[in-house]
Amino acid sequence: MKKAKAPELSLQEQVQWVLEWLKAHSTKATLDGMSRYAIPSDKAFGVAMKDMKALGKKLGHNHELALALWETGWYEARMLTSFVADPSALTAAQMDRWCKEFDNWAYCDTLSFNLFDRTPHAWAKVEQWSRKKGEFEKRAAFALLWSLALHDKRAKDQQFVDALGLIERAADDDRNFVKKAVRMALRAIGKRNASLKGAAVAVAARLAQSPQPSARWIGKDASRELAAALPKASRRAALR
Repeated sequence: MKKAKAPELSLQEQVQWVLEWLKAHSTKATLDGMSRYAIPSDKAFGVAMKDMKALGKKLGHNHELALALWETGWYEARMLTSFVADPSALTAAQMDRWCKEFDNWAYCDTLSFNLFDRTPHAWAKVEQWSRKKGEFEKRAAFALLWSLALHDKRAKDQQFVDALGLIERAADDDRNFVKKAVRMALRAIGKRNASLKGAAVAVAARLAQSPQPSARWIGKDASRELAAALPKASRRAALR
């Protein structure tokens, strides 16, 4: 299948072609290894990420195909949506529906870093999803914030300062996949520029003194990470 879809192929035929390609590029070793990374494998082929990326590049943007691939329910087909969906065409409602169906961290991170952060809805979804109760919906909020801190060159510092409030609010969530994303978002904001580093270090210091174990873990980890890039005197203060 070429980047420009063959006109004789219907959408259903394109989906079938993709599924057959994925099956042909699957390995038992990859499938068996998914459990080590806490990724469900009951509806997966076992395709390496490098191969999924190669297929995504080959397919190019095709929003209708992306929507149809998600509906198959296959793990790799859903991962492909992050490369195939058109971020300018993805609606807020579609993002919400996909996010609600997330059942593993790989969906959260891959779609956030390759698709969601390029949509006009990204910042609104950080705020909205940070209030969700589901573990992976909530992780998606902070995976997306993490990605925005790295990729959104036009965002204002105040947007990230405001987002630090979301981080403090979520820091007491001790669920593994939530707290790890909160930690990474805090670290990424602190590495964005000198001004935000100071704000993030202050948040990390407060969290490090929290009576809540997860907040304390996030704060101490972020303090160590961010202090490494501070001047020596400031570094000592940040680690106290």
